Amino acid sequence: MSTELVFGLYIFALATFVGYQVISRVPALLHTPLMSGTNAISGISLVGSLVAAGSEHSLVSSVLGCVAVAAATINVVGGFMITDRMLRMFKKREPEKRGPAKGAS
Repeated sequence: MSTELVFGLYIFALATFVGYQVISRVPALLHTPLMSGTNAISGISLVGSLVAAGSEHSLVSSVLGCVAVAAATINVVGGFMITDRMLRMFKKREPEKRGPAKGAS
């Protein structure tokens, strides 16, 4: 294995561990604002993955770029769906409008 690959795997493992630790300790009240920030970051990663997929370096780089585009797109769309669902929980519901009672004249 090359030194660069080992270093890249080390950084990936460390980022995964730190990310899990940070996200698992967020209180439920902060999930909606956190999701909004995460969606912005996912949008940036989507742009980066589009650049990687469009570059003409090698077939492997294009395939990995396409996989990254798919994963980032799923992440952004899912994040917006979850954020929208959580925000709908906080909206006041309007009472149902009832028409005149049946049989009343």
